[in-house]
This record gives sequence, structure tokens and C-alpha cells, in this order.
Amino acid sequence: MADLSCEVLVVGAGPTGLMLANWLTRLGIQVIVADGKDGPTRESRALVVQARSLEIYDQLGIGDQVLEAAHRAEALAPGFGARAFGRVPLGPLGTRVTPYPYIEILEQSRNEEILYDNLQKLGGDVFWERPVTAVVQTEDGVSAKVGNDTVRARFCVGCDGANSVVRKNRRIEFEGVTNPHRFFVLDATAATGLVADSVNVRPHGQDFLLGFPMLGAGNWRLIGLVRDEDGDGVLDEDDARARMARTFGVGYAQSRWFATYRVHHRVAAAFRDGPFFLAGDAAHVHSPVGGQGMNTGLQDAHNLAFKLADVLQGRRRDGWLDRYEAERRPVARTLVATTDRIFGFITSARLPVRVLRRVAVPLLAPIAVRLLPRSSGGSRLFQYVSQIRIHYRLDPEADGGRRRDPVVGRRLPWAGDNFAVLRSACWQIHAYGGVAGDAAPDLGIPVHVFPPAPTTALRPGLFYLVRPDGFVAARADPAEAEERFRHAMAR
Repeated sequence: MADLSCEVLVVGAGPTGLMLANWLTRLGIQVIVADGKDGPTRESRALVVQARSLEIYDQLGIGDQVLEAAHRAEALAPGFGARAFGRVPLGPLGTRVTPYPYIEILEQSRNEEILYDNLQKLGGDVFWERPVTAVVQTEDGVSAKVGNDTVRARFCVGCDGANSVVRKNRRIEFEGVTNPHRFFVLDATAATGLVADSVNVRPHGQDFLLGFPMLGAGNWRLIGLVRDEDGDGVLDEDDARARMARTFGVGYAQSRWFATYRVHHRVAAAFRDGPFFLAGDAAHVHSPVGGQGMNTGLQDAHNLAFKLADVLQGRRRDGWLDRYEAERRPVARTLVATTDRIFGFITSARLPVRVLRRVAVPLLAPIAVRLLPRSSGGSRLFQYVSQIRIHYRLDPEADGGRRRDPVVGRRLPWAGDNFAVLRSACWQIHAYGGVAGDAAPDLGIPVHVFPPAPTTALRPGLFYLVRPDGFVAARADPAEAEERFRHAMAR
């Protein structure tokens, strides 16, 4: 038994907890990470890495490592039953908005391994086989039972999944519903009947199949619905194999992993409770439709790390931490509501919805294959799915008084060569033509002047204040920049 202390106790060493620990350690914060497992997850579990998460990995300095380990899904392949209607290439949809205009397939286990390895390189580590069994608030922070030890910390972040000990100890409601249906998920080898290097989406009647191409020839993640026809909610792999062959024309040689699980759509009633915070699945869970879950947790961690560092290093007061919930909980609520609606449409057994699926999908999917790559709507859809279009509601004065400013409150638009400077992870001022760098206000932060941007969102002649997490906090012409930027940095 030992009494240990740190600035931040991170409970859970999944992707969210490891991302948080990486950023806090890099920012100079003393962290203890505890998990009851004996090491990184072995099962593949979550496996889609979206563009915004890749941008965060790049800012951390390990983007190339993640890309090298991943398998690229180059297209979306809609279909119906055993029919495929072609491919919607993802590259044209995202080429102008991100350096990562695809969906990368990298299972949770590999994400954890890469993050854990980088954490060790940064000088951090994980207390494996040390479950956190109790947390209490103290006068100066948090006290937690970690294995046989006691850990005292200024703050505690629960990244410990849907059954979060932190959330339950703090009696924070997990608001939402549990869907009556169950999924099956399996990792298949030598799979056939799928459109290669594409995310396959195949509804049919009361069934559906999702197929994600994994690293290695013929390796696929296959996800389908368990129909409780016998009332026992049981489906084994032989049942799943027969149903996929019969309904979707998909076969495979062997499975490396098979599991079934219930689908939940829930959001924690609060993401902050004094010195306690929730992130990842501890804060929100939903269906795997759209491959959003792991990515949302990674971005929770990224957002929270900078705010904790600001407070712990004296740049901000404690109230700044309330911005974490204000920014990230609306994202989770929107995501859960959206995936719940999509999942409901896919799984509904109501006759009108079943007829609509049978008629609409075969009719609209071929049209989408032709039109989406050439339309602005296709690019917008990619940005939503890749989580590039996330918007934080900032101070009305700082964002020009408009609720949906095209830049302020959003992740900095990509201009081809302006993301490399974000690796410094500090406040900075950007300009994109039409103004000299020496006209920028002297705020003691770096100033970067780029050529005019290919995107119309970044206008020449203006300065943009960029937060350490890559979101734009304010924009102003040179005459107003100092007052507006100081206000934005002090909020």
C-alpha cells in the first residue's frame, strides 16, 4: 500500500484515457493512469479513425505512425441485400478540407498500442492491473482507491467506459435508452461478396450488414443485427454466417473475433462534477453507425487536456474548465440523437419503414453513387461524418454575433500548409494574405502569415486567433484585433 499524488488521475487506459494522458504529459502535467486490465486491449473492438482524429494524431506527432498501421477505406459502397450499386470515392469529398480525405481502418487495440508506446516515450506509463474502486472529493481535489494504493489528485477524469466507476460514484445520471435489438460483430478472414477497399452498407428487409475492410487481404469487420425471432436474444456465429450468405451473398473462411452486444444511446447528465470529469464512453455511448464512438472520445480528451493544463499551470481560473462540458456535451447529444435516428430507421420492423427501406435504398443509392462525388452536399456529408464540421458556441462578441460563423468556433480550416504550426500546441495568430505579420497585435504568441487560402472561409486582410487545440477563437481586422483577441483569450 502506498499514498501517491499527481495533478490528474486518469481512470481507464482505453483510447480516450491514453490520448488524454499523452496530451497532459506532453503539456507538462503530472498524470497517473490506472486500469484494471493487464495491458492494452487485445480485441479489435472499435476500428474507424476519422479525419479529425487523424489531425489530432498528427498534432501529437504520431500521425504517420497511425497511417502506416491503418488500412484505407477509399470509398463508400451502398447496396441492398446481395446487390452492390458501385462506389462513392471518399477522396474527392474531402480533398479540399483535410489532409486525410479518407476513412482509415485501425482497430482499437492498435490505437491503444500506438498511444501507449508514445506515452512511454514522453516519460509516462500506466498502472495496469490497478482497478479504481472508489473516488471521493476532498478539500483540495480527489482521493481514489487504486488497487491497494491511495491516489490524491487535483482532478480526476473518468475514461472508464459505459460502466464507469467514476460516473456511478458521483451519481451522474446516464440519460437515454437501450435499444431492444442486439448487434453481432465479427472479424472475418478471406471474406467474399464485398466491394473491396470500401465501407459496405447493405440494408435488406429487417436486416442490415456493415462491412469495413481491415489490414490484410480478405480481412473484414462485419456487423449485423441480431433478430430476436425466438425471444431469447441468442445468435451464435453459425447463425450469423448462414444469414450473411443467404441474405447478402457474403462468405468468409474463419473469424478472429465474434461477439454480440446491446446497443445503447445515452449521454451523461453532466460532463463535470467539481474536480471530476467524464470523457469517451463514460460520457456518451451510441450505435456504431457512422464509426463515431472512439473518435468522439479521442476528441473529448484532446479538448479537455488543454483546459486542464491551462488551469493547473495558472493561465486560467477554475471556471475555464466549465467550457469542456459547454463544448463537448452538445457534440455528444447531437451525435447520439443522430445515430439513434439512423439506427431506428435501419432496424425498425414497422411495415411503413420496411417498405420505405425496400423502395428508397435501391432507388436512391445508384443516384448517390453518381452525384455525391461531384456535389457540395457530398463534401458536407464527409465533413459531418469525419467530425470536421463540429461547432463550439463561443462568446457572441468574439464570433461576430452570429450563431454559425463559418470559422469562429470551428476547427481551423485546412489551407494546404497551415496545420504543421499547430504541432506547437499553443495560442497563435494566423493571417492569409492581405496583411503583414508586423500588423498583428503583440500578445506574446506566435504569428504566422500564409499565402491567400484556397478556401473562401479564411479571408485575406484578417487575423485569426487559433487556440492550442486548433479551434478558431476569434477573427478581426488589424484595427480591432488586439482588443478582440485579448477578450477571447481571457474568457
